[in-house]
Amino acid sequence: MPLSKNGDLYLITVSGKDHPGITAELMRAVSASGDEVIDMGQAVTHGLLSLSFVLKINSVPENATRTPIIRDLLFLAKDIGLELEYEKIEEDLDKDTQEESLESIFVLNCVTPEKITASFIRDTATTLAKNKINIRRIDKVSPKSFSSLEITTTVPGFLDLDSVKHDLIEVSTNHKVDVAFLKDNVFRRSKRLIVFDMDSTLIQTEVIDEMAELAGVGDQVKAITEQAMNGEIDFNESLIKRVQALEGLDKEKLVELSNRLPLTEGVEEFIQTVKRLGYKVALISGGFSFFTDRLKDLLKIDYAFANELEFREDKLTGKVIGTIVNAEQKALLLKLIAQQENISLEQVVAIGDGANDLPMLSTAGLGIAFHAKDIVRKKAEQRMSHGPMTSILYFLGIPGVEDI
Repeated sequence: MPLSKNGDLYLITVSGKDHPGITAELMRAVSASGDEVIDMGQAVTHGLLSLSFVLKINSVPENATRTPIIRDLLFLAKDIGLELEYEKIEEDLDKDTQEESLESIFVLNCVTPEKITASFIRDTATTLAKNKINIRRIDKVSPKSFSSLEITTTVPGFLDLDSVKHDLIEVSTNHKVDVAFLKDNVFRRSKRLIVFDMDSTLIQTEVIDEMAELAGVGDQVKAITEQAMNGEIDFNESLIKRVQALEGLDKEKLVELSNRLPLTEGVEEFIQTVKRLGYKVALISGGFSFFTDRLKDLLKIDYAFANELEFREDKLTGKVIGTIVNAEQKALLLKLIAQQENISLEQVVAIGDGANDLPMLSTAGLGIAFHAKDIVRKKAEQRMSHGPMTSILYFLGIPGVEDI
């Protein structure tokens, strides 16, 4: 072994079959030597350990011809059935530290209803490398299947994050794997409030279209909706016109409709899971409280806000009562609920699919376009286009329903 000087840095790498006590044994030897551990990383893949750490050598006696701690570690590794390699580090760590201070840590969450493939990992890694993003570690999140990954990366300070997300969305679409690229800060795993849109998000239909069919004015209401989507009239005007077309519809028919609303796949399991973990759940809809109130009771949701329909003698009058819940009102209600619960906006997750959800999505710390329209997918910070609602759990750092 070549002569080392006090203050020399060595990278120690240990690998082999994992079992309890390995790190303890190695650190016991280092602690006894008086040398310093100044960096460390460990991972286990399919039962195989990879552990590395940087040692600052303080234990070389005067006139010594070898470094005692490395000798001791070599013997110790052999005794416990591991391979140990070491190399002297020549890099200027101060320079590395200065460069790292200009970088940010981002986590790329990847989840699919099927399996993560080698070609998806290839294209993802290629995209990250093209953007000068370095992969620090990769962890499998779903214990029972290879269907989710958490990739920790370092992102240069000068990077255009919008461009990176555009590239990652392309990979996501090609491989049908949902991805979220999130800054690794104190709020990433400390969300406390989930806010849902109703139509085509919490449920798999547009309630006003179902109501129009019951009233025999389906085509008329769809035409008004189309005008609103084309920007010919705003949401408030379109809602007023559509509700006017429903005048005379029996409440009994609306009760029947409310009892057969199809929940989106995974919604019940998702809400049950986050509620067990102490999250608050809210429903903010541009639809109608007649339906949101029933979903609130069914799913044990904490808050529900929507437009109020007027009835006379158990029939719709064709009018909406009170303030219309439009895009701006949705964002405002989200803020008010967070304030009521003393929750930072960074701790709020908003989930929606329509253009009128965009202000709400951008107000929340994590806004997710769920199986959304093209315009929403393009403008939202994050999106979920392939998996059920439970897939969003992985974006929150929750491994899955079955593991809670």
